[in-house]
Amino acid sequence: MNHPVLSSLLPVVLLITLGFAVGRLRLVRPESTRDLSNVVFLLLAPALLFRSMGGVHVEQLSLRPVAAYFMAAFVIFFGTLWVRGFNRSGAVLTMATTYSNTVMIGVPLIGLAYGEAGMVTLLMLVSIHAMVLLTSSTVAVEIACAREQAARGEGSTNALHILRTLGRALRASVINPVTLPVISGLLFAQTGWAIPSVIDRPLQLLAQSFAPLALMLVGITLAQTRVGHHLRGALAVAASKNLLHPVLVALFAWMLGVTGLPLAVMVVTASLPVGANAFLLAQRYRASEELVTASVVVSTALALVTVSVTMVFVG
Repeated sequence: MNHPVLSSLLPVVLLITLGFAVGRLRLVRPESTRDLSNVVFLLLAPALLFRSMGGVHVEQLSLRPVAAYFMAAFVIFFGTLWVRGFNRSGAVLTMATTYSNTVMIGVPLIGLAYGEAGMVTLLMLVSIHAMVLLTSSTVAVEIACAREQAARGEGSTNALHILRTLGRALRASVINPVTLPVISGLLFAQTGWAIPSVIDRPLQLLAQSFAPLALMLVGITLAQTRVGHHLRGALAVAASKNLLHPVLVALFAWMLGVTGLPLAVMVVTASLPVGANAFLLAQRYRASEELVTASVVVSTALALVTVSVTMVFVG
């Protein structure tokens, strides 16, 4: 029970399982899940992220681990477009195959497994994760949509529209409850000030509530989602996200000379399941919605195995 992988992963599995049971028993109704999600993302997550970065100085940070992560992600990104075609569905799936659940699962898991130092490495990635991948996928979908319209004779590619969409995507990826607290906390740390105890204590209590509620929310969502006849396609997406992504991150990290804790954090983060933003993108553009939803479910279930194996190897 004291094995580092088991001691950090078992609480994650148990809390997700508990959330799954809560969802199955309908102790939390489907219509209430969004309210619970708002509490987790709009209140608890910002408290945790700001407090975690509030004592980190820029000289402690290294961009090489993050570079290895995104190099691997973009190999899969363009590989997905090549295999599935440069169309609306293929562009949406670029996000499903590259976008990790870094907050709801990643933050609790990395915190338990690698402590405060691991969290600093993870939050460096979190601060630009959505900005890079969400923006790239949004631009790819917009270009694909414009190509489809031109092929139907409904107009030509509109560069101004794509630039406006890019601007909206960049703004949304920065001004959100995940990225903004990370950047704000890092900026606050550079002042050299300490958070007053009267503010820090409530932040600490809110931060401590994030992990159990976020993991239970994952389980509740799984219980309320059906895979249907998209299992085969979802397995292909999950294999790319859960298996290929960490292997490529390890390869690029080796090429860049990344070792030790940063290597472990980036590889484990790459093995995490598909994040919910992939579903939001599919829903927005009405492309592969059922497949992406099934992929999130299958990828999360598969992660119980893939994350365990990955943690053993990087351990």
